[in-house]
Parts: sequence; structure tokens; C-alpha cells
Amino acid sequence: MKDQVHHSATAGYKSAADLYVKGRPDYPPQVEDWLSATLGLDSHKTVIDLGAGTGKFTGRLLATGAQVIAVEPVAQMLDRLAVTWPKALAVSGTATDLPLPDASVDAVVCAQAFHWFASAEALDEIARVLKPGGRLGLIWNLRDTQVSWVPRLDAIVNALEGDTPRYYTGAWRQAFPHPAFGPLQVQRFHHGHTGSPEDVIFNRVRSTSFIAALPAAQRAKVDERLRALILSEPELRGRDVVTVPYETAAFVAVKGS
Repeated sequence: MKDQVHHSATAGYKSAADLYVKGRPDYPPQVEDWLSATLGLDSHKTVIDLGAGTGKFTGRLLATGAQVIAVEPVAQMLDRLAVTWPKALAVSGTATDLPLPDASVDAVVCAQAFHWFASAEALDEIARVLKPGGRLGLIWNLRDTQVSWVPRLDAIVNALEGDTPRYYTGAWRQAFPHPAFGPLQVQRFHHGHTGSPEDVIFNRVRSTSFIAALPAAQRAKVDERLRALILSEPELRGRDVVTVPYETAAFVAVKGS
């Protein structure tokens, strides 16, 4: 591989594959239309799931009928994906070293991933494997900070991020504009992640790369802060089932002819 995976990803995701499956929210139903109408996916198309992780988005891509090639550099995540989604072709690779021929795929989708490798070099490589007119989709699930207690939850997490790339900083946008692609276009959807506090709050936070990479004592302190937050919020305190509100941001850029 030509590039190095960020240390937060290699350290955190090696141990957090199970937590990632338990704690990460699904995507809203509107994504089905986005994949078919905006990205043009159907049974005649081939799509790369780039930075596929454990396959949280892979099932959405398979549901379009497209041939799915899941590319992921962290072996523990890729192994989980291969077991969960055997119909996808699971391969080891990175955004700057895709194991595919030129102009061989119709779309590349980065779900919860592009911020890890946002660069001109990655976009060069993505453009190389895309056919003319092919589409790059970038999609993220984001906690909705319009709900009063969510910024407090985010503050617990963000205080520990260090140099980890994150969507909310906007640094990933510096990779655009890129000469191979047209302008980014965005659609936004709202939904909720409902379940036990253990899964939708604790396991979601624990699955964050830089938190999963912390020593056990520091991870325990994060859990303590989360418990204190829950106890202080009437919407969360004493509830067996809670809903964490999310906004999904879905971007598309089209490769030129």
C-alpha cells in the first residue's frame, strides 16, 4: 500500500470491530433513493465501498443489486465484513492504492470514511478507477447538535480527538475542488438511533477510533462522564430505551468525461 493508515484507525479499529457493529447507527430510508437516483446504482453497475469497515454500509449497496467491492485496510474490520456480507468482494486496500484497473467501476462510495483520507492523491486514485461520468458518493451520519444535550455528548468525545481527522472540522473539504470532478452536491436527511443507552450512547462512543485506542483506565473515565451526562438529562435519565438524533449528510461529485 502506498499510504499509511492513520494511527487512530489502526490502533482503535483493531480492537473495536464488535463495538462498531453494536454502537453505530444505521442509515435513514431516504438513502435507498439517493443510491439509486443520485448515484445511479442498479444490477448493471459496480461500486466500491471504500473504507468499508465492518460493512455497516455494504448491505445498503448490495440491496441496489450492484456488484460491490469492499475495500478496507484494517484486517480485523475486513474479516468481520467478509463474514457478514459474503456476496461482496472484500479486498485489502487504501484510498491511494486501489487494487483495480483504470475506468473499471461506476461509483465509489465512502460511508463514514472520507475524512480519513481526504487528499488530492486519494481523489486522483478514485478518479483513475471510475469510468467517465462515474460518481463519487460521500456520506456521514452525524449527531444532531440542535438537540440540547447532544453538544454535551460531543464535547466529551471531541476533547479526546487529538490529531484524528473528523468530519465536523471541515478539513476534508480542502481536497475539493479537484480537476477530475464536478462540484459537490449535498442532500441531508434526519433520523434517530433508538436502543438501549448501552448501545446507542456507550458503545457508540466506545467505537470511536481514538477512544477505543485509549488505555483501559482512560476509557473507564469516559464511561463515567457519559453516566454523569445521562443522570443530568431528563430525556435520558432512568430510561431503558433512548433515541440519539442524527443528521445524514450525503454528497455526490461526478467525474468528467
